[in-house]
Order: sequence, then C-alpha cells, then structure tokens
Amino acid sequence: MPVLTIKKRKMKGVSLETIPARDGPVSAPSMLVRRSGRLQGLVRNVPWLSDLDDADVDALLRGARIHALQTSEWLYEQDTPADWLYIVINGAMRLVRKTHQGRQATIRCVERGGPLGHLSMVAIPSVYLYSAQTLRKSQLLAISAQQSRQLMDRNPKCRAIFMSRLAVELTNRLEDLALMTQGDAMVRLVSYLLRELTDAESSEPRVVRLTIPKRWLASQLAMTPETLSRSLSKLRESGAITVEGQRIEVLSEQQLRDIMLSAE
Repeated sequence: MPVLTIKKRKMKGVSLETIPARDGPVSAPSMLVRRSGRLQGLVRNVPWLSDLDDADVDALLRGARIHALQTSEWLYEQDTPADWLYIVINGAMRLVRKTHQGRQATIRCVERGGPLGHLSMVAIPSVYLYSAQTLRKSQLLAISAQQSRQLMDRNPKCRAIFMSRLAVELTNRLEDLALMTQGDAMVRLVSYLLRELTDAESSEPRVVRLTIPKRWLASQLAMTPETLSRSLSKLRESGAITVEGQRIEVLSEQQLRDIMLSAE
C-alpha cells in the first residue's frame, strides 16, 4: 500500500449567515439555506441528534460552517485536534487510518447524510482517529464538537443513542477486522455484498448500488482493482449476481451464503 501523504491546507468554512436566503444557483459553497429547513433536516437525520428540540438544533447551526472541497482534498488529518464534527451534505468521503509504519488503509466511505469525526467525542485527548478525503466534489456541514458534547450531557436520550451507535460501529469494525484475516478475496467481496443488501428480506430485486469508485471499494476490501474485477466476473458467470455499471443485482443470496460457509 502507498504511504499516506496529506497536503495540509487551512480550512476556511463559510458561515451559514453568509449564504443567500434563496434557492437556485449561488456562489460556493452551497445552495442550502437555513430558512429552507434542509440543514435542520440534515442534522436530525443523524441518529444521535434526532431527539434534539428546535432550539438545540438552531444553536448548533448558529455556530456551524459549510466546507466545499474538490475531489481528492483532505478535510482533516488523523491525530489532529477534533474541534468539529461533520455531516456530508453532498458528495462522498473516504476515511483513512494511517499506521505507525506510514501505511494507509481505507476504513470505510461516508456519503450524503453521514457523520464524520464523531468517534473523537470519546477520545482522550480529543483528536481525529482517522483522516478524511473527498472521493468527489463534496460539501460538508461542520458543527462544533464542544457544543455537541454539551448537548449530549444535557440530553440522556441523545447520549444513549450515541453510545448505541458507537457499539454498532465497533461491531462493524470488528467484523471488518475478522474479514481481513480471510486470505480469500472472494470471501471478502461476498461478505461485503451480503452486508450491503437492504434490510427488507422480501424486497425484490436484491440490489447493491456502488456509489464509490470501484478502486476505492477494492482498497476497502484489501484487494487490487484487478482482483475485484475478476471476482465480480466469477460471481456473474456463476449466476449469483448481475453487474451493470455501479448496480449489482443479487440473483441468489443463498449461493453467496454458501460461499461464506465453504470458507469456514
């Protein structure tokens, strides 16, 4: 894996108060405006912020900023002070963990509505536990980490949801770790597809939509893009899936599960 090199830049977010209060094309960074209610909805879609009342949401937004980044720009660097939490307005981010040896690993990708930097809320000292880089042009809402902590201290339900979500994320990362110990690239791909399927077991068709470039998916699954392409081709030829661009339809979930069982 290549050594992670981050070009530092001073992030100058734009205050929400400076954004024109109208829809339609406006200057960077965003067309979103406070009075439209879209940013309030964005905040409330974060599970551990969903129970906040209007006054608390407005307080968060008063001190918030919006960042507009180009493709492949770094939002923040691992081990730097975590003063802000972020929510993706549009675009996509990849989270990268750097080892002491300077190697990098893509932990996961975050898309529209997803939070970043929240693991720093429980870190001592409060630093980012990974770096964040854009996969394409992206806009992010930055809210004060200190304000968020204060709100959770006053709101036991928010704090309980936050801890529950942390437990889920920890479980997912442990599953990822267990998966990476599998030497078989096919098993890693199949496990990913099964996890990405929708929750509704009866839904047809069963579809996984890739919203990140395949090269980043390959990195996330610890394989080369060529290996990912070959593995997808094998699954397609076996009749387990069909692939149309970024759309993967699972024709036989049982066949995928049989692959997992055979690897145990």
